[in-house]
Amino acid sequence: MADNLISDPRALKDQQPALTTSGSRTGVGTQTTSQPLADGGSHRNGPIYVEGLEKLFRIGFSRKKVHAVKGISFEVAEGEIFGFLGPNGAGKTTTIKMLTGLIAPTRGVATVFGQTLGSLAAKQAIGFLPENPYIYPFLTPLEFVEMCGQLSGLRGKVLRARSRQVLERTGVWYAADRPARRLSKGMLQRTALAAALVADPRMLILDEPMSGLDPVGRKEVKDLIIDERAQGRTIFFSTHILGDVETLCDRVTIMRRGEIVVRGKLDELLRKDTQRAGLVFAGADDGFARYCQDHGFSTDTTGGRLRVEVTGRSHVADLLNQALSRGADVEQVVYFHETLEDLFVREAIEKQPEPAEARR
Repeated sequence: MADNLISDPRALKDQQPALTTSGSRTGVGTQTTSQPLADGGSHRNGPIYVEGLEKLFRIGFSRKKVHAVKGISFEVAEGEIFGFLGPNGAGKTTTIKMLTGLIAPTRGVATVFGQTLGSLAAKQAIGFLPENPYIYPFLTPLEFVEMCGQLSGLRGKVLRARSRQVLERTGVWYAADRPARRLSKGMLQRTALAAALVADPRMLILDEPMSGLDPVGRKEVKDLIIDERAQGRTIFFSTHILGDVETLCDRVTIMRRGEIVVRGKLDELLRKDTQRAGLVFAGADDGFARYCQDHGFSTDTTGGRLRVEVTGRSHVADLLNQALSRGADVEQVVYFHETLEDLFVREAIEKQPEPAEARR
């Protein structure tokens, strides 16, 4: 049976060497001993097990080294929705390409359901939606999905029934007979998602699954992800839409410059002891605005109203007393807990080290 990495059939042309066990060689380097995972013992038969995974590229005529992934370690448990995050250039897509067998790792240990990366058994367990899926422009969605199903070993009535089922689930069935070149970006994205589902894989790896979708399409994909998890499927997905991750994921990993900087359960990662408060005042004078700025509070004046944001509940009482003593009216006080966006900005953006070239 052919493998199930079928959302981009061009990838089938190259079969990368599988990553071997400790002490042996891969097609591109020698494995080294890596640090154990920080969040518990190893579960190498789970959906994804990664330890000390690295990818080193050589680019240009000078063969300059680019260390895209730097010895990362993480696990994905069966039946969970796992969010894989990071700013552009963090190494997310390179990691996904290694997990799906599209490129070979340089060093490290990694398995998919206990199978080595790039092996036929590992690929059969995965339904993959790449960030920029390619669909042959002269094929219809039905023809493309059926072709992908055939590559995964489906035939006859089972193939036809399964193809229709996934096209209906992704909202493409009504356009199943239109050439792909006439479809919108969102419809192409849905067709590629149907192709990833057609062979009924044990795990979905989705790279930017919401890309190109309108709000209705995004909600439908989110509902589909929840439904797939309810049926026991493991979901591993990467996205820049942090709100979707916060509402969907059981655990997250955040990368920065090829390294993992955050890993764990969302409810454990988000600070509960730090609360932000947003206050809105009407009739506040310039002196009160200066008071807020002098104390380091974030301020914004719009439509005659002063909006102030503070961190920590203890500042709110003092701010309210100051406002009332100066004759300002308090219109709103709202408390906010830390969000995934706050965590992402703090760990993946604000803490980014200055590039070596800029320090010279």
